[in-house]
Amino acid sequence: MTQDILQPDDILDATGLLCPEPIMLLHNKIRDLPAGGLLKIIATDPSTQRDIPKFCNFLEHQLIAQNNDKTTYYYWIRKKANS
Repeated sequence: MTQDILQPDDILDATGLLCPEPIMLLHNKIRDLPAGGLLKIIATDPSTQRDIPKFCNFLEHQLIAQNNDKTTYYYWIRKKANS
């Protein structure tokens, strides 16, 4: 599955924000998604490469895909089905 065909239910734009803000916003945004919903995150903080996978692992959400260009990081997270 490529990122081009992933249609998110919502998008979190965390560009320009530094740790811990992207994760705090992610926590709030994913809470509002329906179970099984897909969230796309756009971030510029390199620490999200470490923090977002840990967030997903700890809270049992599925990191479907991640990608980046020179300054921007993209993540697609599927909210766990039983939440």
